Amino acid sequence: MNPWQQIPASINMDSVNQSFRGLTSSLQPFARRTGRLIQERLGNADEITELPQEYLELEKRVDALKAVHVKLLAVTSQYSHEGYDYPPNLRESFVDLSRTVSERVQTLAQAQTAAEAQAALTRSTSKHAPKTFAHAISRASLASAHQLPITDPLGVALEKYAVAEERVGEAQLAQDSLIASRFNSALQNTLGTSIKFADRARRKVTNARLSLDAAKTAARNARPEKQDAARVEVEQAEDEFVAATEEAVSVMKNVLDTPEPLRNLADLIAAQLAFHKAAFEMLSELAPEIDQLQVEQEAKYREATS
Repeated sequence: MNPWQQIPASINMDSVNQSFRGLTSSLQPFARRTGRLIQERLGNADEITELPQEYLELEKRVDALKAVHVKLLAVTSQYSHEGYDYPPNLRESFVDLSRTVSERVQTLAQAQTAAEAQAALTRSTSKHAPKTFAHAISRASLASAHQLPITDPLGVALEKYAVAEERVGEAQLAQDSLIASRFNSALQNTLGTSIKFADRARRKVTNARLSLDAAKTAARNARPEKQDAARVEVEQAEDEFVAATEEAVSVMKNVLDTPEPLRNLADLIAAQLAFHKAAFEMLSELAPEIDQLQVEQEAKYREATS
């Protein structure tokens, strides 16, 4: 039996043939570009159309800008992870992490008996105790203070230091949140939009250039009766190459000329400045109190040894 006789009568063979020819036609440019690219990679290609010097320089600058975004994000992405500066070998218990230092200090201040004080130290809440270096040293300082007699000057100083460091840690978390939401997010958006658009425009230029060079090669090798058609194809390919190049130049200039990266950097610096300023003010407020405790302790020590 003829296999073509098995095809249902409802199928229009002319439509099938037309679709096949359309598919073949759409694949031809891709096949030509691929063949041309392979020839160039193997060093077997003839003349290669040169790209404008302005275009080449813009490409280098866009690549450099992309590398800047990637390199910065490789570091600043750590701000999205709370424990980026948390001591890696530190072991804290569930009780240590179950309450904030401020809660413990406040509860201890209200304790009337030793039993109430012990309960205040061990009672947990649902509030998460952050894992940052400042919070860790705050918890360590408070735990150390409670190892000493309640009137011990070092214990008093450590408790004050614990409260201050917790506040520093909270300021750090605020900084981290700002950097993640403003700086990191902005850089990721730039990579995914304008720089991505530039990469796409550059791929169009590469494809147009490969198509042009393939058309030139085909024209040189065309039979006399096909020279006119080949020449028209080269002209069309040249127009597409020029249009793609002009579009890519425009897109790349837009990427490079925008002040967005500087705005992003200003946001990063502002967040860091706010944190360091807050930390400075908190520790500046604490330092005189610790100095006073030290002076008083020094006086008592001299008196006792004189």
